[in-house]
Amino acid sequence: MSLRARAASLGRHVELLIFPSFCRLCTRPLGRPGEKVVCRECLAQIVPRRGPVCLCCGRFLEGAGEDHLCAKCLDRPPAFSRHRSCGRYGGVLKDLILLFKYSRVSVLSPVLARYAAEALGADQEVWEGVDYLVPVPLHRKRRRERGFNQSQLLAHDLARIQGVKVLERCLIKIRNVPPQTSLEGAGREGNVRGAYGVRGIRNIAGKTLLLVDDVFTTGSTLRECSRVLISAGAREVRALTLAQA
Repeated sequence: MSLRARAASLGRHVELLIFPSFCRLCTRPLGRPGEKVVCRECLAQIVPRRGPVCLCCGRFLEGAGEDHLCAKCLDRPPAFSRHRSCGRYGGVLKDLILLFKYSRVSVLSPVLARYAAEALGADQEVWEGVDYLVPVPLHRKRRRERGFNQSQLLAHDLARIQGVKVLERCLIKIRNVPPQTSLEGAGREGNVRGAYGVRGIRNIAGKTLLLVDDVFTTGSTLRECSRVLISAGAREVRALTLAQA
């Protein structure tokens, strides 16, 4: 080991002794290269979900068997053509999303983007022919309070991995409605109806767009965003989320 490398290693150990850093999930010391906020052992616990899903809305289906359309999509198909989630909203994945979203830990965005790329990066039904990634927007008041839009950060990190461009500020939130998490399933769809709009219609006319968001619960947000994008001239809208509740 060179003298410079030894000095750097010693400096790192001294820094850890004076200013110790611990995993925000399990409290293990963070001392290995590249470790930030969450340790490797915790990150290793988030794995892609495998198993049958609804061919359209991507809802996880229980048991074995092939992918097929769920009853809801057969009865009332959404405006988006397909949606896929990377994993279940629980355990370490849920903890990471909550840290990222509400504790302003933006350094977790690349971590979650790599997880999404591992889970869905090879799925041609999601990625083939996509012109732009479109982050689900926050209202400007909510964004000021939070400090950033987690879906926007995630979209940019995914774009770098997948080699796709992000279309900024075309999908906007025009009404600052109550958070979806505060509502039961029946109230979520009405809550977001008319909450989103489109500007710069020329940018999306005839394009295939991939919506990016953090959590899929009832699908109301993705349905409404897709509806306004299709109404504005998008050829096709797909969707990707980190986790499904």
